[in-house]
Amino acid sequence: MELTDYEIIQLCLKGNQDAFAEIVNRYKKLVYTIVYRMINDKEDASDIAQEVFIKLYRTLDKYNPEYKFSTWAVKITTNLCLDILRKKKIETTSVDEMIYEPGHGEDPETAYLKVERTVQIEEAINSLPEKYRLPIILFHQHGLSYDEICKVLNEPLSIVKNRLHRARHMLRDKLVTIRREEAL
Repeated sequence: MELTDYEIIQLCLKGNQDAFAEIVNRYKKLVYTIVYRMINDKEDASDIAQEVFIKLYRTLDKYNPEYKFSTWAVKITTNLCLDILRKKKIETTSVDEMIYEPGHGEDPETAYLKVERTVQIEEAINSLPEKYRLPIILFHQHGLSYDEICKVLNEPLSIVKNRLHRARHMLRDKLVTIRREEAL
């Protein structure tokens, strides 16, 4: 039978350092993708994801089992990324650095249009102010619930809903503007 996150954490707190490897295996993809989406640099994302797990390990005794471990991990991840962004003022990834491999069976034109649309959406998301970008990433790209986003961002539900609503409108406006420019 598979151990729960809380049971694994209890093992870690009792000195079983190998138990933490299971936590890393369960959450490495989630942590890495959040870091990568916020930082937009593959090399830095790997290093920062490692820092997140070090911080998680060092603060396991502060974990409150009343909440999902994933929510707590996401909060630590986003807070660390925000600190790094504030300190370093990391620039977003250029479109030229993005890699895309078309799916099997797609003709080149369809593949190109799909890449172009993905790049436009990524650019639009990256151009949002941080307070709107984070809820969009957490909700649409990582599937967090409103309540989980509230806990991660330490904001009330009304603020989270409002920011998501405004962010969607901002994205829609940006994408409509891009389509109009392309039509000219």
